Amino acid sequence: MRLLAADLARAGITAIATREPGGAPAAELIRELLLKGEPDRWDSISEALLMVAARRAHVTETIQPGLARGDWILCDRFADSTTAYQGYGAGVPLAALAGLHHLIAGDLAPDLTLLLDLAVEEGLARAHARRAAETRFERKDIHFHKRVRRGFLAIVKAEPDRCVVIDAARPVDEVHRAVLKVIKDRLGVTL
Repeated sequence: MRLLAADLARAGITAIATREPGGAPAAELIRELLLKGEPDRWDSISEALLMVAARRAHVTETIQPGLARGDWILCDRFADSTTAYQGYGAGVPLAALAGLHHLIAGDLAPDLTLLLDLAVEEGLARAHARRAAETRFERKDIHFHKRVRRGFLAIVKAEPDRCVVIDAARPVDEVHRAVLKVIKDRLGVTL
Protein backbone atom coordinates (compact mmCIF):
# COMPACT_ATOMS: atom_id res chain seq x y z
CA MET A 1 0.00 0.00 0.00
CA ARG A 2 2.87 2.37 0.78
CA LEU A 3 4.37 1.75 -2.67
CA LEU A 4 1.04 2.39 -4.38
CA ALA A 5 0.44 5.57 -2.35
CA ALA A 6 3.88 6.85 -3.38
CA ASP A 7 3.17 6.06 -7.04
CA LEU A 8 -0.16 7.88 -6.87
CA ALA A 9 1.48 10.91 -5.25
CA ARG A 10 4.10 11.04 -8.01
CA ALA A 11 1.25 10.96 -10.54
CA GLY A 12 -0.45 13.89 -8.79
CA ILE A 13 -3.27 11.81 -7.35
CA THR A 14 -4.12 12.55 -3.73
CA ALA A 15 -4.63 9.32 -1.83
CA ILE A 16 -5.37 8.52 1.79
CA ALA A 17 -3.72 5.33 3.02
CA THR A 18 -5.77 3.95 5.86
CA ARG A 19 -6.60 0.68 7.61
CA GLU A 20 -9.25 -1.32 9.39
CA PRO A 21 -9.93 -1.74 12.11
CA GLY A 22 -8.79 1.80 12.66
CA GLY A 23 -8.30 4.69 10.31
CA ALA A 24 -9.96 7.31 12.53
CA PRO A 25 -9.40 8.30 16.18
CA ALA A 26 -12.43 6.46 17.59
CA ALA A 27 -11.78 3.46 15.34
CA GLU A 28 -8.17 3.23 16.55
CA LEU A 29 -9.44 2.91 20.13
CA ILE A 30 -11.69 0.03 19.08
CA ARG A 31 -8.75 -1.49 17.18
CA GLU A 32 -6.89 -1.90 20.46
CA LEU A 33 -9.83 -3.83 21.90
CA LEU A 34 -10.03 -6.07 18.85
CA LEU A 35 -6.37 -6.90 18.31
CA LYS A 36 -5.06 -7.37 21.83
CA GLY A 37 -5.76 -10.19 24.24
CA GLU A 38 -6.47 -13.86 23.85
CA PRO A 39 -7.89 -15.26 20.59
CA ASP A 40 -11.24 -16.02 22.26
CA ARG A 41 -11.52 -12.65 24.00
CA TRP A 42 -14.72 -11.84 22.10
CA ASP A 43 -17.47 -14.11 20.87
CA SER A 44 -18.02 -13.85 17.12
CA ILE A 45 -21.04 -11.53 17.29
CA SER A 46 -19.37 -9.13 19.73
CA GLU A 47 -16.28 -9.10 17.54
CA ALA A 48 -18.39 -8.34 14.45
CA LEU A 49 -20.19 -5.51 16.23
CA LEU A 50 -16.88 -3.98 17.33
CA MET A 51 -15.58 -4.20 13.75
CA VAL A 52 -18.69 -2.51 12.44
CA ALA A 53 -18.52 0.20 15.12
CA ALA A 54 -14.92 0.90 14.17
CA ARG A 55 -15.89 0.97 10.49
CA ARG A 56 -18.65 3.48 11.14
CA ALA A 57 -16.15 5.91 12.66
CA HIS A 58 -13.73 5.23 9.82
CA VAL A 59 -16.37 5.82 7.16
CA THR A 60 -17.72 9.05 8.67
CA GLU A 61 -14.44 10.56 9.86
CA THR A 62 -12.01 9.51 7.11
CA ILE A 63 -13.47 7.82 4.04
CA GLN A 64 -16.49 10.01 3.26
CA PRO A 65 -14.60 13.31 3.77
CA GLY A 66 -11.77 12.03 1.56
CA LEU A 67 -14.13 10.93 -1.18
CA ALA A 68 -15.93 14.30 -0.98
CA ARG A 69 -12.57 15.99 -1.68
CA GLY A 70 -11.93 13.66 -4.62
CA ASP A 71 -9.17 11.70 -2.89
CA TRP A 72 -8.44 8.07 -3.59
CA ILE A 73 -8.91 5.88 -0.53
CA LEU A 74 -6.42 3.03 -0.13
CA CYS A 75 -7.72 0.87 2.67
CA ASP A 76 -5.95 -2.10 4.20
CA ARG A 77 -9.11 -4.16 4.82
CA PHE A 78 -12.77 -3.12 4.69
CA ALA A 79 -16.15 -4.88 4.75
CA ASP A 80 -14.91 -7.96 2.89
CA SER A 81 -12.58 -8.65 5.79
CA THR A 82 -15.49 -8.68 8.22
CA THR A 83 -17.37 -11.01 5.88
CA ALA A 84 -14.34 -13.31 5.65
CA TYR A 85 -13.21 -13.23 9.29
CA GLN A 86 -16.39 -12.91 11.30
CA GLY A 87 -18.65 -14.51 8.68
CA TYR A 88 -16.80 -17.35 6.99
CA GLY A 89 -14.23 -17.71 9.76
CA ALA A 90 -16.33 -17.33 12.88
CA GLY A 91 -19.83 -18.21 11.67
CA VAL A 92 -21.74 -14.93 11.94
CA PRO A 93 -24.53 -15.08 9.33
CA LEU A 94 -23.42 -13.34 6.13
CA ALA A 95 -26.80 -11.66 5.67
CA ALA A 96 -26.55 -10.12 9.15
CA LEU A 97 -23.08 -8.76 8.35
CA ALA A 98 -24.32 -7.34 5.05
CA GLY A 99 -27.20 -5.67 6.87
CA LEU A 100 -24.88 -4.14 9.46
CA HIS A 101 -22.59 -2.81 6.73
CA HIS A 102 -25.55 -1.27 4.90
CA LEU A 103 -26.73 0.32 8.16
CA ILE A 104 -23.41 2.03 8.85
CA ALA A 105 -22.17 2.72 5.30
CA GLY A 106 -25.18 2.62 2.97
CA ASP A 107 -24.14 1.59 -0.52
CA LEU A 108 -20.50 2.60 0.00
CA ALA A 109 -18.27 -0.05 -1.57
CA PRO A 110 -14.78 -0.08 -3.05
CA ASP A 111 -14.37 0.45 -6.78
CA LEU A 112 -11.60 -2.14 -6.72
CA THR A 113 -10.54 -4.75 -4.18
CA LEU A 114 -7.18 -6.48 -4.39
CA LEU A 115 -6.86 -9.76 -2.53
CA LEU A 116 -3.18 -10.36 -1.83
CA ASP A 117 -3.49 -14.13 -1.58
CA LEU A 118 -1.08 -16.39 0.22
CA ALA A 119 -1.24 -19.93 1.54
CA VAL A 120 -2.43 -19.87 5.15
CA GLU A 121 0.72 -21.52 6.46
CA GLU A 122 2.95 -18.96 4.73
CA GLY A 123 0.83 -16.06 5.94
CA LEU A 124 0.98 -17.25 9.52
CA ALA A 125 4.74 -17.84 9.23
CA ARG A 126 5.17 -14.23 8.06
CA ALA A 127 3.04 -12.96 10.94
CA HIS A 128 5.04 -14.97 13.46
CA ALA A 129 8.32 -13.71 11.94
CA ARG A 130 7.25 -10.15 12.71
CA ARG A 131 6.08 -11.17 16.17
CA ALA A 132 5.74 -7.59 17.43
CA ALA A 133 2.88 -7.09 14.93
CA GLU A 134 1.14 -10.38 15.75
CA THR A 135 -2.46 -9.93 16.93
CA ARG A 136 -5.00 -12.18 18.57
CA PHE A 137 -6.25 -13.06 15.08
CA GLU A 138 -2.93 -14.62 14.09
CA ARG A 139 -3.12 -16.77 17.23
CA LYS A 140 -6.41 -18.35 16.15
CA ASP A 141 -6.15 -21.93 14.93
CA ILE A 142 -5.24 -22.85 11.37
CA HIS A 143 -8.75 -24.13 10.60
CA PHE A 144 -10.12 -20.64 11.30
CA HIS A 145 -7.58 -19.12 8.90
CA LYS A 146 -8.40 -21.65 6.20
CA ARG A 147 -12.09 -20.76 6.48
CA VAL A 148 -11.17 -17.06 6.23
CA ARG A 149 -9.11 -17.65 3.08
CA ARG A 150 -11.94 -19.67 1.53
CA GLY A 151 -14.25 -16.78 2.41
CA PHE A 152 -12.06 -14.22 0.68
CA LEU A 153 -11.84 -16.43 -2.40
CA ALA A 154 -15.63 -16.86 -2.39
CA ILE A 155 -16.06 -13.08 -2.30
CA VAL A 156 -13.70 -12.72 -5.29
CA LYS A 157 -15.60 -15.40 -7.20
CA ALA A 158 -18.95 -13.71 -6.44
CA GLU A 159 -17.71 -10.23 -7.43
CA PRO A 160 -15.14 -10.59 -10.22
CA ASP A 161 -15.83 -7.10 -11.57
CA ARG A 162 -14.65 -5.57 -8.29
CA CYS A 163 -12.17 -8.10 -6.93
CA VAL A 164 -8.82 -9.31 -8.25
CA VAL A 165 -6.55 -11.95 -6.71
CA ILE A 166 -2.83 -11.21 -6.67
CA ASP A 167 -0.33 -13.92 -5.74
CA ALA A 168 1.41 -12.51 -2.65
CA ALA A 169 3.92 -15.36 -2.46
CA ARG A 170 6.06 -13.55 -5.01
CA PRO A 171 8.73 -10.95 -4.12
CA VAL A 172 7.44 -7.50 -3.14
CA ASP A 173 8.53 -5.85 -6.40
CA GLU A 174 6.62 -8.45 -8.45
CA VAL A 175 3.51 -8.04 -6.29
CA HIS A 176 3.77 -4.27 -6.71
CA ARG A 177 4.04 -4.59 -10.51
CA ALA A 178 0.96 -6.82 -10.49
CA VAL A 179 -0.92 -4.21 -8.44
CA LEU A 180 0.04 -1.47 -10.90
CA LYS A 181 -1.10 -3.62 -13.83
CA VAL A 182 -4.50 -4.14 -12.19
CA ILE A 183 -4.81 -0.39 -11.50
CA LYS A 184 -4.09 0.28 -15.18
CA ASP A 185 -6.35 -2.49 -16.50
CA ARG A 186 -9.29 -1.89 -14.18
CA LEU A 187 -9.15 1.85 -13.50
CA GLY A 188 -7.36 3.10 -16.61
CA VAL A 189 -4.62 4.80 -14.59
CA THR A 190 -0.99 4.27 -15.56
CA LEU A 191 1.48 4.80 -12.74
